[in-house]
Amino acid sequence: MHAMSEPARRRPTFDEVYRQIVALPHGVTGQILEPGVLTTMSRPGVAHELALLGVYDGLGGSDARREGKGWWLLREMEIRFAGERLAVPDLVGFRVERTPELPRDNPMVIVPDFCAEVLSPTTARQDRMLKLPMYAECGVRWMWLVDPELRIVEVFEAVDGRPMRVAGAEEGSVGALPPFEGEQHVGRWWSNA
Repeated sequence: MHAMSEPARRRPTFDEVYRQIVALPHGVTGQILEPGVLTTMSRPGVAHELALLGVYDGLGGSDARREGKGWWLLREMEIRFAGERLAVPDLVGFRVERTPELPRDNPMVIVPDFCAEVLSPTTARQDRMLKLPMYAECGVRWMWLVDPELRIVEVFEAVDGRPMRVAGAEEGSVGALPPFEGEQHVGRWWSNA
């Protein structure tokens, strides 16, 4: 008598997992960081939100929607990436010269030029180990990891599809942070955090 093996499980499609995301309760964010796998997280805490607002406000001079120049900057947008993956970066940027009009689709299918993640104790590992390499592999040129606890920002550039750390700044730093022009007063990002 031969033992029957179990049939191989079919990996859920992007559309099947995305339907699960749409059905999630309010306050729960769903992502597909590995094909066919739903990852969820609750809404961030106050320190995370205040740090994100600090970064967003600090980059306001670059945001075309806020009378800046060069970039469309958006918070927490769903972005569909190659390989049937979906992420919700804390902050995304599209160069106006490459994307003259802001996309209206959801999830967005245009790969951003910039993604930033504000680290929190529950997401730091995922942001660093899954999202950062995925962004670089999928064509995001610039990535930031912002740590409100350590009050630092790390700047990465995609080189041959891999994230390479090219700059960083800490609480008292003032200077340019690629890919944005002009000085960033990083200490101001934490004023309310």
